[in-house]
Amino acid sequence: MMHTLSRRTSLIYAITGSILWGASGTVAQSLFNAHNISATWLVGVRLLTAGLLLLFLSIITKQNIFNVWRDKKAASRLMFFSFLGMLPSQLSYFMAIQYGNAATATVLQFLAPVFITIYLSVVNHFLPSKINLMAIGVAMIGTFLLVTSGNINSLSLTPIAIIWGLLAGLSQASYTLLPRQLLTNFSETAIVGWSMLISSIPFWYTVGRTKLPPLSLSITMAIAFIIIGGTIIFVCLTMSMQILLCLLLLLLNSLVVCFSSLLV
Repeated sequence: MMHTLSRRTSLIYAITGSILWGASGTVAQSLFNAHNISATWLVGVRLLTAGLLLLFLSIITKQNIFNVWRDKKAASRLMFFSFLGMLPSQLSYFMAIQYGNAATATVLQFLAPVFITIYLSVVNHFLPSKINLMAIGVAMIGTFLLVTSGNINSLSLTPIAIIWGLLAGLSQASYTLLPRQLLTNFSETAIVGWSMLISSIPFWYTVGRTKLPPLSLSITMAIAFIIIGGTIIFVCLTMSMQILLCLLLLLLNSLVVCFSSLLV
């Protein structure tokens, strides 16, 4: 069950998670480019290992990790979260890196607050506020500059990289929206741990059959960072969900998108 956090603490969690998220993307890009490691293998290993680590952490902190399975509705929500939130969020982000680069994949994924705002407006039958609309507009302009470099007749990214990046944004929105009720009633680490473990199942065959290059110390450390950093990322971002307003995330995100479009 969620603990009550101050707005300041939640903001720290969100910033920490975002920094680690971006750093892990950069490390993953080096593995894809320099060592020919596939995105599907890396996602599978990350989900499986990080999921087990989080469940182990839940156990040693004396949390009952099986409570969620005793409630049929909660168990169903967990399955939806795993396969419609966690899995596509992870896979689409790393595929966007593999076909594009870490910077653009991160920017496109961080369009999630735009999709969240639009979804909530439709579901709750209200128009976004003027400041929300302004933030959405800035984010869209930044995204346009990112994928076209300001030239409407050409793309600075391959179409498949753009598609995976936009899917990363959509799936990150579903990752944020789907578990909210679960996180109200159950442990954050247990829910995220189970979700990562469950969503790793489709990758088990790939993980088991993939032949890796010789694992040097640098490769091993890079993979370990992505796994351990990934574990911290999802704890931080999940903890921050309980108090940070979508508007705040959207405003921060619109600035990230706009500035990143000028730097990439």
